Amino acid sequence: MRLVASDIDGTILRRDGLITERTVRALAACEEAGVELVFVTGRPARWLTPLVEQLGHAGTVICSNGALVYDLEAMEVVSAEGIRRAIMLEVRDIVRGIFPESTFAAETPTEFVMETAFAEPRHRSLLEQVRHGELEELVTGDEVVKFMAKIEGISSDEYIRAVAPHVAHLVSVTHSAVDLTMLEMAPLGVNKAVTLAEYAHALGIAPGEVVAFGDMPNDVEMLTWAGEGYAMSSGHPDALAATELHAPGIEDDGVAQVLERKLAGLRLAG
Repeated sequence: MRLVASDIDGTILRRDGLITERTVRALAACEEAGVELVFVTGRPARWLTPLVEQLGHAGTVICSNGALVYDLEAMEVVSAEGIRRAIMLEVRDIVRGIFPESTFAAETPTEFVMETAFAEPRHRSLLEQVRHGELEELVTGDEVVKFMAKIEGISSDEYIRAVAPHVAHLVSVTHSAVDLTMLEMAPLGVNKAVTLAEYAHALGIAPGEVVAFGDMPNDVEMLTWAGEGYAMSSGHPDALAATELHAPGIEDDGVAQVLERKLAGLRLAG
């Protein structure tokens, strides 16, 4: 184990917004043992506060499902790969043709923009905080690192099954939200595993030396790429089906349990 790659939400960060002390200790112990630590998340760079405040993490984070790499210490973007504007609008038209009631939003390296209808009644305060309106006016370049489509009345699994076959030649599409039906789209060929593989290669670390953790469909590629990919027992069926290795659920500090066992093995081997 030379590199630990962990998802955030539903993997180490509970729904109450907390990372347990046991998990904090286990992650710190990895770094103390000389094991590299990188977080790989669907979150944008502006939502990494829990890592800073609860873990004191100041390293690299792979964000937006692999489309953006961010340096928390320097507080700057290391690299970003965007969806071409024309492709984004084409995908929007395809999805809207299948589900006319879909609404859309886009994440760039610097901001979040959305169609006005994307804000649910409970989130109308968002309209005062972000630019909203028509996508053609909000996005003028090829800088979108995550494109989102949202709908009500069906599950995320149903949504992606209906939409993915029609847009998979244009974008990478996945989902990770627990409490709403939303698709997350990245540039074609980009996912967590692709960017993690590049990051590990730059460090001279082979896939077999990587231990990864995740809980949702957007983690599947990462879990299958890593030498040891652990799906959280509390996770989505797709994540659990992707690997034979299952960590205890997040409420049982599953990541910490696995890391404690792995670190004990390293100490014995040393």
